Amino acid sequence: MDFSLSHLWSSMGIFAKLIVITMGIMSVASLLVMFERIVVYMRSGSESVAFAEKMAKVLSGGDVPAAAAAGLTKNVGHLGRTINAGLTAFRTAPTDKDVAIESVARAMERQAAREVQNFKRGLGVLATVGSTAPFIGLLGTTMGIVNAFQQMAATGSGGLGTISGGISEALITTAFGLLVAIPAVMAFNFLQGWVDARSVDLSESSNEFLDVVTRHFAK
Repeated sequence: MDFSLSHLWSSMGIFAKLIVITMGIMSVASLLVMFERIVVYMRSGSESVAFAEKMAKVLSGGDVPAAAAAGLTKNVGHLGRTINAGLTAFRTAPTDKDVAIESVARAMERQAAREVQNFKRGLGVLATVGSTAPFIGLLGTTMGIVNAFQQMAATGSGGLGTISGGISEALITTAFGLLVAIPAVMAFNFLQGWVDARSVDLSESSNEFLDVVTRHFAK
């Protein structure tokens, strides 16, 4: 019997073909999200590193007003946007020390939360594909087994040649489901770990900047 992909596809039932097409769409969607997120993360990471180097020079003497006037607002990455939120709050904060520090802290906390949420955009697609693709493949497997038994009943024979088409159809949908799910799960775990690490970085950087602001008001 011919087990080439073209022959297996032509011998599949409509339901099995719909399963394979559905998983193909899911695979393309997960790959698009994966590569788009990697590009976004790499660009934001490099911009944040560049911003940190420039801002460190400005803040080396603890001069927060000079940092607020530095104008580092373009292509600054997630770190730059978070620190700039604090600088904006510092420029508009009242003269009261405690109120000003609290205002800066809240501004950076809100921006950091937005940055983390933006980083998570699209990860739900990977999680959905990774968790549902095996079950969709299993659905195709079940229908393939049903087709095999139907062929057996129709011919009145239980030989391997009779049921091989249905069995191969079942195995193909199972394999396809796993091939779609495994990369999606691996990508989701990797990207989620990156987001968690950046969340910690934002928290630490915000606290460090808040320490600089506190020392500024203590002068």
